[in-house]
Amino acid sequence: MLYNMKTSTFPQVELHVHLDGSFKPETILHFAKKRQIQLPADTVEDLLKIISYEEPLSLTEFLAKFNHYMPAIAGDREAIKRVAYEFVEMKAKEGVVYVEVRYSPHFLANSKVDPIPWGQEEGDVTPDDVVNLVNQGLREGEKKFNIKARSILCCMRHMPNWSLEVVELCKKYHNNTVVAIDLAGDESLNCEAAPGHRQAYEEAVRCGIHRTVHAGEVGPPSVVKEAVDVLKAERIGHGYHTVEDPTLYRELLNRNMHFETCPWSSYLTGACDPDFTKHPVIQFKKDKANYSLNTDDPLIFRSTLDVDYNLATKHMSFTQEEFKRVNINAARSSFLPKKEKEELLDMLHEAYGMVLSTAL
Repeated sequence: MLYNMKTSTFPQVELHVHLDGSFKPETILHFAKKRQIQLPADTVEDLLKIISYEEPLSLTEFLAKFNHYMPAIAGDREAIKRVAYEFVEMKAKEGVVYVEVRYSPHFLANSKVDPIPWGQEEGDVTPDDVVNLVNQGLREGEKKFNIKARSILCCMRHMPNWSLEVVELCKKYHNNTVVAIDLAGDESLNCEAAPGHRQAYEEAVRCGIHRTVHAGEVGPPSVVKEAVDVLKAERIGHGYHTVEDPTLYRELLNRNMHFETCPWSSYLTGACDPDFTKHPVIQFKKDKANYSLNTDDPLIFRSTLDVDYNLATKHMSFTQEEFKRVNINAARSSFLPKKEKEELLDMLHEAYGMVLSTAL
């Protein structure tokens, strides 16, 4: 069902994509062999058969895919830096000029983590080391491939004891390359029952750290409301089920809240009706909402941005003008500092043949 035809010939902005869902399968196999880590497959084709898919699964089944390959990368300094560098290369080839990539520092570490992810032996790569290594890879990729890449550090809903360390890493590496904090994971876990998340976000607000939250992907509108009211989110990751609460939806439209939508992802995780003609993005488009199109986890979904753009063209009546509007919205809602944001918008407007008519 994939749509890989090239539909966009203009610069693109991507705000919602996970680093650990974007590794090259060849890189996974290389480090598994080097580190003598047993994987469920030893060829690219066989590995992709196990970790990627093209028909809907539950969100739980999707999340289980990471267990198959993360041990090959997590805890290895060379691997962590390399996957960040290769991520920038991949996005440059897709025509992306600015990207915000997100990840959990703890999931890529192998020390000072309780529990240690993926059943590894404890080692010497800390979450702080992970951020530093990812930063190195992103910066080297920027210079090589001439695009701008920034990062977002993820808290995990099931591990509230990590969140205060995550916000401290956001503060330490603010704008180097880190621009924001995120909360991802099981939306059924209430933040009020996990004060670590709330405290981390309160500290982010106090220190001027930008904030996004995965909410309303598979969870109800109440999760979105919690993200906005309790965590003071400036953007919402996915947010599809917001439309089920007309009052909340209208409030967020009036506030120009940005929704980081991922159409192909929402199909494969069962987040939305599998009929794309009923997708909430169509409602967003109709209402001139502030939203973007993103890949989420391209390794697992075997996708590029062109997959999402083609879906929008084929099933949602998107025009080139709407794609341009979506990318301008993404740039305006990016977490770049004001001057860099203005430069990005100027570049996009010039590329799109438009005149910048409104100030930030």
